[in-house]
Amino acid sequence: MIAPARYIDHHCHAVARGDLERPAVEALLSESHQPAVPGCTQFDKPLGLLVRKHCAPLLDLEPFCSPEDYMERRLALGCEAVNRRLLRAADMTSLLIDSGHRSDSLLGLPAMAEFSGAITREVVRVEAVMEEVAREADSPAALLAAFSEALHERARDAVGLKSIVAYRVTFDIDQTAPSQDAVLSAAGTWLKANEREGWHRLEDPVLIRHALFAALDLCNERKFPLQLHTGVGDSDVIMPRCDPTHFTPFIMAAEAKAVPLTLLHCYPFEREAGWLAEVFSNVYYDVGFTLNFTGALARRALSDAMEMGPFFKQLYSTDAFGLAELHYLGRVQFDRFLSEVLDGWLAAGDCTSADAERIAGMIAHANAERIYPL
Repeated sequence: MIAPARYIDHHCHAVARGDLERPAVEALLSESHQPAVPGCTQFDKPLGLLVRKHCAPLLDLEPFCSPEDYMERRLALGCEAVNRRLLRAADMTSLLIDSGHRSDSLLGLPAMAEFSGAITREVVRVEAVMEEVAREADSPAALLAAFSEALHERARDAVGLKSIVAYRVTFDIDQTAPSQDAVLSAAGTWLKANEREGWHRLEDPVLIRHALFAALDLCNERKFPLQLHTGVGDSDVIMPRCDPTHFTPFIMAAEAKAVPLTLLHCYPFEREAGWLAEVFSNVYYDVGFTLNFTGALARRALSDAMEMGPFFKQLYSTDAFGLAELHYLGRVQFDRFLSEVLDGWLAAGDCTSADAERIAGMIAHANAERIYPL
């Protein structure tokens, strides 16, 4: 079993506030926008098996207890005890937390630090900042000025920025910075639609491109990485156009500014991410989400990710959201399957023990320590 000195989860979210009934837990075990079909349960899939096998004992239950027993015990212990047990068991050194999604329903960074025992730092989601200031802006010019000011203010205590460009408009878009006139026109259209029809989330490609290039400049200034949502997501994702190879022009623009880009979760594009990391000096990637959701078959995804990509470009993450179980299982899955891959290489004589230890340490913490201002 691998034993890196430290673990840095470079991309995760906080856990939910308060006790969760079973429908809420099942929703957080799924990427679907709908509950399981009637008579079925989200516990009946690879991730559900992981919860019943690995998390149940931490709640004083037998492995593979029934979902009913698991939920009864989870509620009896209460959210604070559950969160503390599972987050402490994950044993993270640092959590780099994306605070830009449903933050009102999640714990803040101080509470996450208390429950986990880890250092918590913020990664700022740029589209969320623009949406926040748009609610108060009374003109396109005011929107753009407020966005710039808010982004710089939020970055003051952060360690990185994140964009969900692929999620909102895909990677297959114009990858040049839009003109000021185009941005003002798009901002005016968005604000008028919000006023006329009620709130619309940010989906305009011109405004998202503006936010993306503003983020790139700020990352260059602050020596931050820029995280990019890649591949998997809910039903809004147009998967073929979320292949990161579509984003090569922007990757090249970021490389010219020496800004690291971190491709997040990547499924089903682990190999594409590895190739981009081989070709471009500024591309890093992880498969954190993938390891939890592929369950007992996660070795295949991790092997694909390690097939070509340099070891000094790979990062540890969980993409855990809402449930402390996902933070803990990310550690379990990473340790198990990286150990299986490296043990196989050792047995075949393809690396030494010192090589295996160094590779594990690079992915678990050293690469993140090099590119984030921790």
